[in-house]
Amino acid sequence: MTDHTLTVAGVAVDTRHFIGGERVASDATFTDFSPIDGSVLGEIARGGAAEAEAAVAAAKAAFPAWAATPRAERARLLHAVADGVEKRLEDLAIVETCDNGALLRSHRRGVMPRVAHNFRFFADWLLKLEHEDFETRGHTNHVSWDPAGPCVLITPWNAPLMLATWKVAPALAAGDTVVLKPAEWSPLTASLLADIAAEAGLPAGVLNVVQGYGAEIGDPLTSHPDVRRISFTGSVPTAKRISASAAANLTPLSLELGGKSPLLVFADADLDLAVDLAVEQYDNAGQVCLAATRILVEEPVAEEFTRRFVAKASRLTQGDPRDEATDIGPNIHPRQLEKIDGFVQRALAAGARAVIGGHRGEGQYYAPTLLTDVAQDSEIVQEEVFGPVLTLQTFRDEDEAVRLANDTRFGLAATVATGDRERAERVTARLVAGTVWVNCFFVRDLQAPFGGSRHSGVGREGGTWSFDFYCDLKNTVTAPKGFHDHG
Repeated sequence: MTDHTLTVAGVAVDTRHFIGGERVASDATFTDFSPIDGSVLGEIARGGAAEAEAAVAAAKAAFPAWAATPRAERARLLHAVADGVEKRLEDLAIVETCDNGALLRSHRRGVMPRVAHNFRFFADWLLKLEHEDFETRGHTNHVSWDPAGPCVLITPWNAPLMLATWKVAPALAAGDTVVLKPAEWSPLTASLLADIAAEAGLPAGVLNVVQGYGAEIGDPLTSHPDVRRISFTGSVPTAKRISASAAANLTPLSLELGGKSPLLVFADADLDLAVDLAVEQYDNAGQVCLAATRILVEEPVAEEFTRRFVAKASRLTQGDPRDEATDIGPNIHPRQLEKIDGFVQRALAAGARAVIGGHRGEGQYYAPTLLTDVAQDSEIVQEEVFGPVLTLQTFRDEDEAVRLANDTRFGLAATVATGDRERAERVTARLVAGTVWVNCFFVRDLQAPFGGSRHSGVGREGGTWSFDFYCDLKNTVTAPKGFHDHG
């Protein structure tokens, strides 16, 4: 192995950037740690303005030919990338588990197969993407989706490859070229994706991957005048910085941000189902933007719901995410663990009660926590913790349930548990959220719109909405006269 390659569970990963079809080193590096045990995985190339400039230049140079590539050929190449993902599924699964601490069993069975599906879905959607022509006073209107240009895609650490490919796949399908900047806490599978894309035959410069720390590389990417689209998933403060950076060039943005989503449990709900939904919010150690971290329970069933919740949650196994029996792994980084514990300790000091948890475990593990006796205007109810921490409040009727559910600055998702179909329709109509699940959780079809309201985001992606974002929509109006007859 060279100095630019590290080995993770037997898998070789190149630590350099991937720009214009070539591996590019940086003078500086940053250290990548495994959250499982805090061990050093390796030193990663730390890019800045020079690497950002090179990556955007490569994407710009590759754009005309890629945009002109017939849809069928673009789709074929995306399917080839999906084939490569499936071929290396085990490598991707173990590397990502070691890099971000999510469960290996989930990566094997759900996440990495979904990565391949992301490419296949948008490849297939591209081939059927069309808008029916319509007439205006005898003139024909034809709507087309023109590739926009180089895109900067900035992705988070909680589901690194799946969330990256939610963006990369539609951008490439649309005919755009991509500069992908993965999160510095979990950069490794993005590097493997670059290898897979190259092996699949994706032309040089169509997909570029650059690594770096925050604004050092983020600012020169998002402020670059040659960038035509920016898609970001992450925190509200970072989104505000990106928005300010993009404003000078009026670069269109898609922002999927934080959440403080509610789970509304009505007295007529199947309580076992409701408890299952509530405990499911500990998935990925609570590091899920869509998680329903605020449990709102109708008063008559609150005591019984809590009893059943505690019984089920107490059976969760926390430990090494590579172990098949583990239900909850570590949190991503010591800094994130400090943040989680800070939220909990301040809540306890303010009078909250920990029904379960409320403390750290060993290493980077935080005990699954449920807090009660919390005020609606308290920090723990209003701010995103992004860890295995839930709150429980009660309500008396539908009006109060909806009021509490909508009473944050976020609006990413909501979950409703009820046995009354009419109530479900009434309540969901009043909830402020980009996605509402009724008696289920985390069911997402890629043809549906995805995004958030309020401070949870700007715009929607998924299906045709993705192409609307990653393309410049053009309407061509043609008169029925004025053409020469070439007979």
